[in-house]
Amino acid sequence: MTDHSKSIHQFKAKLLNGLEKNLSAYKDKVLLVVNIASACGFVPQLKELQELRAELKDKGFEILAFPSNDFGRQEPLEGEQISEFCQVNYGVEFPVFEKIMVRGNQAHPIYKFLSDKKLNGKMTSTPRWNFHKYLINKQGEVVDYFFPFTKPMSSKVKKKIMRLL
Repeated sequence: MTDHSKSIHQFKAKLLNGLEKNLSAYKDKVLLVVNIASACGFVPQLKELQELRAELKDKGFEILAFPSNDFGRQEPLEGEQISEFCQVNYGVEFPVFEKIMVRGNQAHPIYKFLSDKKLNGKMTSTPRWNFHKYLINKQGEVVDYFFPFTKPMSSKVKKKIMRLL
């Protein structure tokens, strides 16, 4: 049995449309959790993230995106503007949540959990920039992370996802 306190499934977050989503809805899915920003040099990764999702979603894979303005104030947009930016420019179909903080004392509880071994039981890895990626297994446990410069469609990322599916 999974220790629920070591699972991302214990959390809730608001989607861009304002609806609260319980992350337990993603039980039995492999997740890639990414902090995004529309004015970041890594923003073309949104296209790769969408390609990765399209390729693997039928196998039980999902991407959860959390806009953040924590790094270089690279997320000036709010709410519907973020949604429109992601869909119009990159065809994003994966869930995009409300803008949050991903580091420091004001970090959203999900990101406090993801980045602290004391909370997640696996590893400590605080985002140092936008497009930091956390890999979550079907039980909701943090199993790995990828730095922003690691492209979503890279063999390194895909192989690790495939092992969990």
